[in-house]
Amino acid sequence: MSNKPLDENRFFLKDIIRQQIDFSCTDQSQGMPAPPLQKPCPQDVARIDLPDGVAASARLGDMSIGEAIRRRESVRQYSPDPLTVEELAALLWATQGVREVLSPMCALRTVPSAGARHAFETYLVVERVETLSPGLYRYLPFDGQLAQLAVDAEIGRKAASACLGQGFVASAAVTFFWTAIPTRMEWRYDLAAHKVIAVDAGHVCQNLYLACESLGAGTCAIAAYDQRACDRLLGVDGEEEFTVYIAPVGKRRLAGRSSL
Repeated sequence: MSNKPLDENRFFLKDIIRQQIDFSCTDQSQGMPAPPLQKPCPQDVARIDLPDGVAASARLGDMSIGEAIRRRESVRQYSPDPLTVEELAALLWATQGVREVLSPMCALRTVPSAGARHAFETYLVVERVETLSPGLYRYLPFDGQLAQLAVDAEIGRKAASACLGQGFVASAAVTFFWTAIPTRMEWRYDLAAHKVIAVDAGHVCQNLYLACESLGAGTCAIAAYDQRACDRLLGVDGEEEFTVYIAPVGKRRLAGRSSL
């Protein structure tokens, strides 16, 4: 027996939609300019220079990729130790670092993305990162900087509340919030964009898991959250940009590992 709501959602996981699109009518094919590869940063927002991402990523070389994959576990309990800003830069580089800009419409990053469109922005709820005040930040990968959006000593508690009261979010040193800007992908793929945005989110978060292992840290991906509360926390409109995935990060506690 057909279950219409389930059937409609399963359709999203299939690639049938691609056969129904006239790609000669996409914004790209019609000569429309591509959405910017990075969300513009207002002039009045303070910027903080990050350590070089490539140099910081050298810290990830102490563990083989095979060992990192074997050790990969979801971690919900964190030590009170802070992350260094170099460690944060390494994690940001691993998840959304820019390797090469090919054109105003295309850049190669450290994770794969359909058509190299990279529909995500990275926001950080910082609790314990050396030299950074607790608050809300946005990663500017093309500039090697953080935009300081708000200084807020209560930001961790607010983030946990927006994540449906999952308390371990408040104990993290930093929590990654990824938003999607769908028009970046829709420009090329139209209605086929949305499945690949979801696929791309998995690429990003898996890199975070493996990079955390290499740094002696841990993370736990979160897909259950209050959509409106998270969007308000980040200051995004919930329509043209909205939260799609979350991952708290902290230094590992020996008794704090729980596998998923």
